[in-house]
Amino acid sequence: MLRAHHLHVRRGRKAVLSDVTLQLEPGEVLGVLGPNGAGKSTLLGALCGELAVSEGDVSLDGQALSHWSGTQRAQRLAVLPQVSTLDFAFAVEEVVGMGRLPYHTGRARDDEIVAAALAAADAGHLSGRSYLALSGGERQRVHLARVLAQLWPGQAGQTLLLDEPTSMLDPLHQHTTLQAVHEFANRGAAVLVILHDLNLAARYCDRVLLLENGRPVALDTPEQVLRPETLQAVFGLEVLVQPHPERGHPLIIAR
Repeated sequence: MLRAHHLHVRRGRKAVLSDVTLQLEPGEVLGVLGPNGAGKSTLLGALCGELAVSEGDVSLDGQALSHWSGTQRAQRLAVLPQVSTLDFAFAVEEVVGMGRLPYHTGRARDDEIVAAALAAADAGHLSGRSYLALSGGERQRVHLARVLAQLWPGQAGQTLLLDEPTSMLDPLHQHTTLQAVHEFANRGAAVLVILHDLNLAARYCDRVLLLENGRPVALDTPEQVLRPETLQAVFGLEVLVQPHPERGHPLIIAR
């Protein structure tokens, strides 16, 4: 279980993240929302150990994140950054197979997992193609498959951190991606996903953390967080919030 306690991150004299406390629960999808510059990616960097924290601590299963070996951490924690740079003409399967590096499960088993992860990310048809020949959205789905393969098939004690995994995707693949993420959580893994689309967060997230200027504004269910007065205060946007006519989750409509 990944836990952050009173996290503070500073760059020089500027506080970019202030007093964030959260715990990622097994089987849940936690969405992180906020305007540009709110500290969302900084939070993800602090949670995975990429960024040093000025105050507070991050623990994994009760042990400081820094105390885990690289291999042990990689078997429990997978991270999809906002931008994944790869400039070599690897085949798609090779890119996804990088997620299996922390393991010694054998070529046959790894191939099975790579195929399953590609299918889960709706990218199975990309097998055999060069990564460099893919569109931005196709590359994004391949990298999603890579982090899924790293934790496959997903279970309690594992955590998946995703930074805007739908940013380059068309509407269909935005939904198929978040459906795959939700199914992964259903197997027991904890998922944190940074999103900009309020309606996607309302539909697929069990809880939502709303950040503004590096500070937490609210952490609760979508119904409790995604309220008109809160969204106007944080985003400066007037909205109507109504129950979805079929699913019942909040539906946010700009006025």
